[in-house]
Amino acid sequence: MLIPVVFNDGRQDMVKPFVLERLIEAREIISFRRASGWAVIDRDPIRQGSRRIYCIPERRETEFSLYG
Repeated sequence: MLIPVVFNDGRQDMVKPFVLERLIEAREIISFRRASGWAVIDRDPIRQGSRRIYCIPERRETEFSLYG
């Protein structure tokens, strides 16, 4: 699936979803097309940080806990 985008300089193109995320993060586009219409960066709500980083405490024993 390709998504229509408008770059900061006015150029228009079609990009893949993973590229759209990168363009939004890099602030290289001013808008993109959603099913509901055009979304304008800095005006419309945009989901950010869909890639989550999980911080899970270590459960395995380390050499420090074995000999400490």
